[in-house]
Amino acid sequence: MIHPGRGGTRASLGQRPVILHVCAGGGPFSFAHRIANMFDDLPPDLERLEVLRTWHQMWLARIDDKMARLRKEQEQQARAEAVRVERAPDWLIEYGLNRDAIPNAVHTGDCSMAGKRSKGVDSDTARRALAGGVTACSFCRPDTELGILDG
Repeated sequence: MIHPGRGGTRASLGQRPVILHVCAGGGPFSFAHRIANMFDDLPPDLERLEVLRTWHQMWLARIDDKMARLRKEQEQQARAEAVRVERAPDWLIEYGLNRDAIPNAVHTGDCSMAGKRSKGVDSDTARRALAGGVTACSFCRPDTELGILDG
């Protein structure tokens, strides 16, 4: 049931009245007027529009500068990461706990039994250490890979 009233039309939905705001003449509160002016919130004069354009150009320049800085930082981080991920050494010498750091064992570069006190060395240094009496790791057997046989 529809009841005419002030400020719109009252319609009864069950027991509660609902007020429907309708402007028949397409006035300033009509749906069509709101849709037409939805994106027309800019100033009407050219001077203020130019100010807004300059303001937004400055913001776009700031955003572009920030994006360029972030891209440069990402490239630098990628290059630093590539340098950090160097090839694992072929041979490791593990040192003892004392201050003199006497070598304890020789390992292959990928041996999981090598401790934190290991240092990467070339094959000649590993051979000299084995020949000098440093023990070879029984897990990775660097003496066999270096061609040093107990004789």
